[in-house]
Amino acid sequence: MLDLATRLVLKPVSRGIWRPVIEGAENVPRKGGVILASNHLSFIDSVVIPLTAPRRVHFLAKAEYWTAPGLKGKVSKGFFEAIGAVPVERGTYRSAQASLESALKILEDGKAFGIYPEGTRSLDGRLYRGKTGVAWLALTAGVPVVPVALEGPEQILPVGKRVPRIKKVTVRFGEPLHFDELHGQARSAQARRQVTDEVMAAIQKLSGQEVVGSYNEIPKAA
Repeated sequence: MLDLATRLVLKPVSRGIWRPVIEGAENVPRKGGVILASNHLSFIDSVVIPLTAPRRVHFLAKAEYWTAPGLKGKVSKGFFEAIGAVPVERGTYRSAQASLESALKILEDGKAFGIYPEGTRSLDGRLYRGKTGVAWLALTAGVPVVPVALEGPEQILPVGKRVPRIKKVTVRFGEPLHFDELHGQARSAQARRQVTDEVMAAIQKLSGQEVVGSYNEIPKAA
């Protein structure tokens, strides 16, 4: 029912208002487990991709979106479920492992899973070094990775804003990357780094972003 509502209501309405430019949608396999690995520029990225992809895409989202009280909480829960988000606890090593296991289950069920290898949003527009969770998933599940480049979502919902603006956004889906020769080597740090670097290089080719050789850290509160 929620998937039907997304296809019949959310996608047409959002596309009619924002008129996103969508490139390479034919590169996304229509069936089977697949990872959509994207650069990360705005909170709204996890809304933009599900509403522009040619199939339902699942993202992990913090569990608080499902537990907020009152009408606001019900609306939040309904919206995130409609776009395919999956609730997870965050903040600890154990919760990080649980998140990977949740993502793996999604892939093993033959569904599409979206992930940001950078981990957190880039506040300066540059592309940071990818973390190897994307490689662990690809090598463990034996699924392809479709690189995705977003351009402009940070203009729709800048940091600190709550109301989306009408701005242009472009979504580019690259050709699937296959790592069959490394399947089963998820425990190898070298294999995980190799796969992750290939994924990030493909994202950069699509986005044209300046590359940063370090990880993107969440800014500490003043």
